[in-house]
Amino acid sequence: MLTVNNISYYIGSRAIYDNASLHIKPKDKIGLIGMNGTGKSTLLHIIVGNYQVDSGKIEKAGGTTIGFLNQDLLSYLTEDSILSVAMQAFERENELQKQIDEVLNEMETNYRDELIDKLGHLQDEFETLGGYTIQSRAEEILEGLGFKTYELEQPLQNFSGGWRMRVMLSKLLLQKPSLLLLDEPTNHLDLPSIQWIEKYIANYEGAIVVVSHDREFLNNVSTTIVEVSSAKLNVYSGNYDYYVEEKNLRNEIQKGAYENQQSQIRQTERFIERFKAKATKARQVQSRVKALDRLDIVDDVVSEAAKVHFKFKFGTQPGRNVLMLEDINKDYGPEKVILRNSSATIERGDKIALIGANGKGKSTVLRIIADTEPIEGSRRTGHNVKFSFYAQHQLESLRVDHEILEELKYADSTKSESELRTILGCFLFNGEEVFKKIKVLSGGEKSRVALAKVLISEANFLLLDEPTNHLDIQSVNILAQALQQYEGTYVVVSHDRHFVSQIANKIWYIEDQEIKEYMGSYDEFVWWQEEIRQNSALAEQVATPKSEPSKTLAPVAVKPKISYNDSKKLQKEIDEIEIRITATEKLKENIEAKLADTGIYSDTALLQKTNAEYEKIKTDLNAANQRWEELIMAMEGA
Repeated sequence: MLTVNNISYYIGSRAIYDNASLHIKPKDKIGLIGMNGTGKSTLLHIIVGNYQVDSGKIEKAGGTTIGFLNQDLLSYLTEDSILSVAMQAFERENELQKQIDEVLNEMETNYRDELIDKLGHLQDEFETLGGYTIQSRAEEILEGLGFKTYELEQPLQNFSGGWRMRVMLSKLLLQKPSLLLLDEPTNHLDLPSIQWIEKYIANYEGAIVVVSHDREFLNNVSTTIVEVSSAKLNVYSGNYDYYVEEKNLRNEIQKGAYENQQSQIRQTERFIERFKAKATKARQVQSRVKALDRLDIVDDVVSEAAKVHFKFKFGTQPGRNVLMLEDINKDYGPEKVILRNSSATIERGDKIALIGANGKGKSTVLRIIADTEPIEGSRRTGHNVKFSFYAQHQLESLRVDHEILEELKYADSTKSESELRTILGCFLFNGEEVFKKIKVLSGGEKSRVALAKVLISEANFLLLDEPTNHLDIQSVNILAQALQQYEGTYVVVSHDRHFVSQIANKIWYIEDQEIKEYMGSYDEFVWWQEEIRQNSALAEQVATPKSEPSKTLAPVAVKPKISYNDSKKLQKEIDEIEIRITATEKLKENIEAKLADTGIYSDTALLQKTNAEYEKIKTDLNAANQRWEELIMAMEGA
């Protein structure tokens, strides 16, 4: 279908690609990965012809069409509605519709047989191409990517860059090119939209090459991983998890080959050095010198699995309650209500992930917590709370004329240069890189600097809004490690499921204009949500029995004690509380297993915290069981 054949591409003297090759077959689903700056986006531009290679060539099979989603599309603006922009994908269908309209207009004043024939041919082709369904197809994809029905007729220019990118993605998906190139599509998608596009890509008939730093997304959509490393394209036939295992195996083999060769070289060099002055050994010496010259050197393995060795700390412990929100009301007019009479408490040690669809108010909640958003209700900060807030727009506050090391000194002058260099090393800035000016850094590098500043601020409460945007997979892993070691409290907004699963012990989500809390990990939350979905589906099946032949029955006079609608509400609450009881019992079992481990009794603080959690869960379970009994009694009265 398309072959990247021994290409070399240089920026100045630096080789981005050096005799790199790749074969893309029909229906391939390729995840293109690599550290920031290795040339992933460059490869996509080379494939579509935007960049010219220094050597090698791109060979494309006849009839291959290419669609390219890239960050440059963010700048596209028009007064056309987003539905109209998406429907631009149907070029031939739109042209046929235009011709049909012209013929119909002409027939109003000049009704001729040849016009009737022409109209018939145009309509036949239009119908064959599915022209009568193009609007519904466009609406389906736009709504799948998160747009509301009423928004489809609004001008594209009214939307933010991320939402405009979704429109351009919709247009590409509707065009159905035989090869689809996607550069960081998940940066602009919320979790429901990511899950929708995962299913779409899985069923896509053409080939796809996607650049992404979202591990879960790559696992779900990729059948092949191509890693850009050392100016080469290294192919792994599997998803991201397979790539991790296979790369470790390859690295072990390469490390062994490297060490064996280095041992052989040292022995040969010792022989040459020992006998080079002896005439009787001249022939053997020359033979070994030539052998060294001909040797195909095996490179050592360059470890990319960076570890965080610095312990992020703070001087002041906060009180038990870090922040209390009570009866919070927040809206942007009657049509945009975020919260109504919502309350929530953040306790010391909480690691909260705030998740959900865009537009639900996640960033608004973060600003409410940070006290930068006006609200109705009560917001109270606990004793000795010192917080630090990270958001993408704060990258603009970095001082562009500062060097990286200088910027961190400005953030915390109490740390020595050696300590700051250690921290920057954790965030992949090594050696002379710490003297780079902020203004020459990429978006991902600026994000790493800003995150390092947040983590050295000695704040005991962090607010992080989409911290993984523009970070490569290695940088995301480093941030996850740093947060795992962080002993304070934080609230993180993120759509990266793997990242959230690594760093959260509580899940917040906004539903029915309230902040709701799930006490457990993200994986447990997903399991709980799936249980709710399955039980709801089962309840619908039970509520809709199969029709049976009618039977004549004697009428029975029954006087219901509660209405039918109230009975349905009771049953729904019973179903929900049974799910909650099951999930709480599972959490109770997990904590009992922790308490059964004798090792916990050597850590007094951990033991006290675990006991407190256990008592709270027992209280919640008792309350849930009592409520269940009340509901059952009420249903029996129905």
